[in-house]
Amino acid sequence: MRTITTLALAGVLFAGACAEKSTDIAAAYVSPMQYQSYSCSQLRAEAQRVSTRAAQISGVQDAKAENDAAMAAVSFFLFWPAMFLIDGDSGTASEIARLKGEVDALEAVNIQKNCGIVFQS
Repeated sequence: MRTITTLALAGVLFAGACAEKSTDIAAAYVSPMQYQSYSCSQLRAEAQRVSTRAAQISGVQDAKAENDAAMAAVSFFLFWPAMFLIDGDSGTASEIARLKGEVDALEAVNIQKNCGIVFQS
């Protein structure tokens, strides 16, 4: 009974070390002030650049999340010391949070300046 409880607790602890899906990462605050001097065309170009980078890094993050989940499941049932090899978020999660914050800031300035840029989730 103790062994099962210990293994379950270890599984919960290591599952918390797994990478999050990109959709589960909250946006970091980015001040819209840095975009106040941008024209509507500059806002549109910057929004496109940030969105492209966010899509790229989200793909990397989602692949990490899937890989970590699979590794955790296999490790838990077959070879628990392999759980120590789970990578976690590393730097991609913080970059996704920052990029989501930049999109929020760009959208706020877009609304303020009535540029009419349509932001899609």
